[in-house]
Amino acid sequence: MSVIEALQTSQDEITECKEPRLDLSGMKFQTKAIHAGIDPDPATGAIATPIHQSTTYQFKRMGEPGEFEYSRCGNPTRKALEDNLAALEGGVYSAALATGQGAQITLLNLFQQGDHIICGNDVYGGTIRMLNLLKKNAGIEVSFIPLTDVDRVRAEIRSNTRAIWIESPSNPLFNIVDLEAIAALARENDVISIVDNTLLTPYFQRPFQFGIDLVVHSATKYLSGHNDGLGGVIICRENKFVEDIAFTANALGAVLGAFDAWLILRGIKTLALRMREQQKSALKIANFLQSHSAVSRVYYPGLPDHPQYALIQKQTSGFGGMLSFELKDGIEKARKLVEGTELFYMTESFGGVESLIQHPQTMSHSSMSPEALAEAGITEKLVRVSVGLEDCDDLLADLERALDA
Repeated sequence: MSVIEALQTSQDEITECKEPRLDLSGMKFQTKAIHAGIDPDPATGAIATPIHQSTTYQFKRMGEPGEFEYSRCGNPTRKALEDNLAALEGGVYSAALATGQGAQITLLNLFQQGDHIICGNDVYGGTIRMLNLLKKNAGIEVSFIPLTDVDRVRAEIRSNTRAIWIESPSNPLFNIVDLEAIAALARENDVISIVDNTLLTPYFQRPFQFGIDLVVHSATKYLSGHNDGLGGVIICRENKFVEDIAFTANALGAVLGAFDAWLILRGIKTLALRMREQQKSALKIANFLQSHSAVSRVYYPGLPDHPQYALIQKQTSGFGGMLSFELKDGIEKARKLVEGTELFYMTESFGGVESLIQHPQTMSHSSMSPEALAEAGITEKLVRVSVGLEDCDDLLADLERALDA
């Protein structure tokens, strides 16, 4: 059997999310987060999903593997995470990859030379870097435009347009894309709609409800929630995408290891509690920053003066635990702030229990050109904060001290 035939055989044997032992259809998110796709271990009765570290599995007989045969193709710990996340997003299938970037590159391998992708111009810098690399090396055309303007998106669609890549809220300016409008536009033109749902997670936003085709996550962030698990996830709304994504994930091999799958699965059990608490603190911090004399503007979806507040109320059930703000003074003030906090660690990433602070222009979005940064509105005065689970009064005091220094 050739390599291609072997991969195709593995593709043909792909199964969708297993039927849950409980009927969770009428149950709330927090219950699903703990039970969806997860059964006690049949060998021992353990209620915590075991870490199945084995790379290979015994065949039943020659030419007849069991459910698992090789961990690149499938792993019981990873499968539990995949089933759990598919249930939480309301999808039919999930593929867990080694990193968020691994999930993105797996998705992007669905496209080929000459295809055209429309992407927001204010998304995560790593997404822009990856798409620019594909423009250079794979001949894929990419247009970076403001996706908040539906008419602009409509005008940008070409005969070779294959996908619209959405990040909503966007990182780091928290612009909101009308998911229902963009999904309808994509369907009209036979274009795949993709949403990066990392910032709000399925607890606050479920893009499939608005007709989106595919959801991607950096599971490293809120899903894991503890700054200790690295991973990415792709989730399909419909069966028509399952075989291609599963085949591509298997062929590329950038799949999630058992231990990281276990860490992320453990983190999801407290996702609802963490998101609620982090949002509560983020709103208090956003209000504090709006009143501080050193701050000129605050970007947070939970503020009533957000320009898309009505849309936020329509398509999300919450606002998340991240925010950005612009300082009245320039980069030296920003440097003094991000280097001067004590509880907010100066680092990239977000979504963990520890509060983090960073300067997007020189950190998470440093790979963008000066022109792209200017067009997106990411200035040297912009600071981004990921609010953790510390006591909010302590976080406020830390920010106030650093701002006033």
